[in-house]
Amino acid sequence: MLKKNKSKKRRYDLLIIGGFGHVGLPIGIVLASKGLQVALYDRDESKKEMILAGKLPFLEYDAGPVLKRVIGKNLHIVDGLDSIPDCAAVMITVGTPVDEYLNPKLLPMMQLMEQIKKYLTSEHLIILRSTVYPGATDRVAAFLKSSGKKADVAFCPERIAQGYAVRELLEIPQIVSGCTPRAQRRAAAFFKRLGVITVEVSVKEAELAKLFSNAWRYTEFAVANQFYMIAEEQGADFRAIRKAMTQDYKRGRHFPGAGFAAGPCLLKDTMQLSAFYKNNLFLGHASMLVNEGLPSFVVSQLRQKFDLKKETVGILGMAFKANVDDIRDSLSYKLGKLLRFYGGKVLYSDEFAKDHTFISKQDLVKKSSIIILGTPHDAYKNLKIPKSKHVVDMWDLWKRKVSA
Repeated sequence: MLKKNKSKKRRYDLLIIGGFGHVGLPIGIVLASKGLQVALYDRDESKKEMILAGKLPFLEYDAGPVLKRVIGKNLHIVDGLDSIPDCAAVMITVGTPVDEYLNPKLLPMMQLMEQIKKYLTSEHLIILRSTVYPGATDRVAAFLKSSGKKADVAFCPERIAQGYAVRELLEIPQIVSGCTPRAQRRAAAFFKRLGVITVEVSVKEAELAKLFSNAWRYTEFAVANQFYMIAEEQGADFRAIRKAMTQDYKRGRHFPGAGFAAGPCLLKDTMQLSAFYKNNLFLGHASMLVNEGLPSFVVSQLRQKFDLKKETVGILGMAFKANVDDIRDSLSYKLGKLLRFYGGKVLYSDEFAKDHTFISKQDLVKKSSIIILGTPHDAYKNLKIPKSKHVVDMWDLWKRKVSA
């Protein structure tokens, strides 16, 4: 159990709301493996039976064996929010999404608070884990206080890489903040169980640190993608240019390669930061135009060389990044839509994501006249592609000059 607490001993140390998702399930598994009694609640009933059977509903490296060890012992599934009174702490993995106009939506978080407030007492600790709009944590605390609930509220943002959460939760420092000193101390106690450094900052600093991190990564990728486009339009080899910039040159070693910058976090969090900064985050908006414009650039380059109505274009990789099965906000789909708009026949393949319309990578290579590497899965590194095929590899996976 957790550190000494004058409150009564509860059945669970922690309830994770959104516990079947990419944020909630991995941390639930890891904390359960560290001896805590963890309960999971999620509205997505489709994943429940899989988890109870010790099976992961999505790809998460190293998590499978741990899940099998802890499920039913330290890791449990509950059927409703009425289990909150049985828990010492509640972790919420509902973040702040953005709407179709890229404006943050705080309503889902506040609706959840309205639902759970009747179960809370002054002894509960509320940990917000997913990314939130700056000020959301204090707003949650103020809402609970105005409702007569004096629960401790903390914000401790997740910062793991998709698919590698179980590994990284045991390696990377955890950012911890709380609306009160007691909330911060109690939240830190959870994450110290992971055996990693805890970095304690104010709530506002923690909220901005999370957004800054993702906006910084998104901007880095945009710089590389803009340079890639410049090189392509000039008939230059971006691979060779990048090698010249980085080889044995320490100040250039962190310069990323080109490729689709997508997924459920980078663009969303950059736009949240922009909204918070009164839409004056000019670097963020420029990065969005570059990164979201890369599929259009690829199609434009192809249209200069081919009549797409006469071509079959195969896209290798539909997940939003390499070696995972998550297709959320993948730009490979945007690429496919643009190709079809201009008359191309489009084939999809992926090594991890499953869809009845996908074909094998071998069939895709055989049937396509143009092959675009959408996602650089490791399984594609040694793929044999005939020289007669036109290849677009902005990722430089195949280490040769292949361009649009």
